[in-house]
Amino acid sequence: MPYIQEEDRRYLEDQFAKLGRDVTLRLFVRREGCPTCEVEEDLLSELAGISPRLHLLVHDLDAEPALGEEWGVDKVPALAIEADRDYGIRFYGIPSGYEFASLIEDILDVGAGEVDLPEEVSQGLEGLDRDVHIQVFVTPTCPYCPVAVRTAHKFAMLSERVRADMVMANEFPILTDHYQVMAVPKVVINETTSFEGAVPEEVFLDRVLRG
Repeated sequence: MPYIQEEDRRYLEDQFAKLGRDVTLRLFVRREGCPTCEVEEDLLSELAGISPRLHLLVHDLDAEPALGEEWGVDKVPALAIEADRDYGIRFYGIPSGYEFASLIEDILDVGAGEVDLPEEVSQGLEGLDRDVHIQVFVTPTCPYCPVAVRTAHKFAMLSERVRADMVMANEFPILTDHYQVMAVPKVVINETTSFEGAVPEEVFLDRVLRG
């Protein structure tokens, strides 16, 4: 049974027709010990088959550890979205439920080569003088989580200083315990600052600058 239903497929065909350039979905998996890796690979294969602009590359992290290190990937399944470069956008865990929309919107942004952010937020990100790592812990059933994920991913796309991870909390319980994730979305910035909830982009930037 396909993961993407026919009605959704037609909608995505229309959306992906807007892509101005090729987009690569780079998936890191492990062939053993990762029950969700095969599911995500199948899902992304279906997705990539919708448009000739979409390309799926799959890497076995056990077979290519150096590549995982190069891309900063230490857990699977892990998805990076790239075009002319790596934008620091990561999905850890299957982007299912509400997060499937985050994935589609990220693809469209990368395919367009631009993001929609307020001017003051863009200027603030351009002024970053150190690297920032954002982790957004989510669950598939959280309707507010995509707002936080999309904001973090927009920041990463705009600034090469930012790497932004969606982390599916239920798939990584050790991390969830480590960061004491009691509610989602929970955002962790550089291991030093955290907050819960979906906030406006200006407030999110302020938390990043503080972090």
